[in-house]
Amino acid sequence: MTHPTHRIAVLASGHGSNLQALIDAIGQGILAAELVGVFSDRPQAGALRRAEAAGVPAVVTGVADFPTRREFDEHLFSRIDRVHPDLIVCAGYMRLLSEREVTARMGRMINIHPSLLPAFKGLRTHQQALDAGAVVHGASVHFVSPELDGGPVISQARVPVLADDDAAALGRRVLEREHPLLVQTLRLFTQGRIELLDQRILLDGRELDTPLQLGPDDLLDTPAPRNPA
Repeated sequence: MTHPTHRIAVLASGHGSNLQALIDAIGQGILAAELVGVFSDRPQAGALRRAEAAGVPAVVTGVADFPTRREFDEHLFSRIDRVHPDLIVCAGYMRLLSEREVTARMGRMINIHPSLLPAFKGLRTHQQALDAGAVVHGASVHFVSPELDGGPVISQARVPVLADDDAAALGRRVLEREHPLLVQTLRLFTQGRIELLDQRILLDGRELDTPLQLGPDDLLDTPAPRNPA
């Protein structure tokens, strides 16, 4: 039996469907990890209910209780540090993070974003893609950096844009691909295969020239070939 080796904390502001994908993957033995806490800025976030149902500690920190973003983030990350995560996953967390807190955790914090970065940063990404006439859209997992949606991109999943798509329909199809993409990428972390070195992503010790393009069934159990000696 595989024992959890990776401690994961999750930041979430919304329904928590990506969190649920992690809960399910851990429960099914697909992801060798332990969820050590779910942290939210919104008391009504569905992610908190999902965490509680799964027996994962759920913590809400009210924005109105702090006069500045910096003080809010200092308190939030002090709570996160208490559970000693190996990795912090932003899964639908809708607040900008302070540069100080991000810089202190470079290489240990990732985010899933609903676009093929660097295209369509920020909010309303599906409408952005439609307005730009994109024929391919998707999702990205990247290291968090002080720049909004600007850290090195680890992996992506592509979704075709259909002629009759509106933002809602396109968003639903992208979300379906987000779930396996996040699980697949986290498997690489739990296997010790991904690291960030001087803003370069290494997979099995070899630098990634471009983000991994992952389909829904790619579990990446086989190590990538190394450069010839």
